[in-house]
Amino acid sequence: MKTFKLSSLEIVENKNDDIIQHEIPLLDGLVINKEDDQNRWVIEAFMKKAFVEDFRKLKEKDDTVMLQVKITKKTNTPATFITSILSVNEIGENINVIFMGTIVDQRKGIVKEMLKKLIEDGYQGESLYKKFKELIEQG
Repeated sequence: MKTFKLSSLEIVENKNDDIIQHEIPLLDGLVINKEDDQNRWVIEAFMKKAFVEDFRKLKEKDDTVMLQVKITKKTNTPATFITSILSVNEIGENINVIFMGTIVDQRKGIVKEMLKKLIEDGYQGESLYKKFKELIEQG
């Protein structure tokens, strides 16, 4: 297992075909890669007690919760997780929420879309390879 600091947490929800992100102010938190065969991650978010009812309602729904988290530093690119809430625990004047889920590898989706577009644009064979390489190197 590998453990990282949780720097920021956003709940992402889809309402009426709009993506709404709710930033949750953290006191502390951890992101743990369990490195198991199911590629599961544990996210522990420590926050003010004011959010306890919101998270209890989410847990009662027993629905998946999409998270955008930043690991280690707030300047890092966010990682997206599909999770469920394992527990909501009161700790004095604060709470911790334990999520378990899998990371969504957005890079694979971006690469697939890029290749699809190049093929639709008529690239093939060596020209497809060269154009793809050029785009990847541009970042």
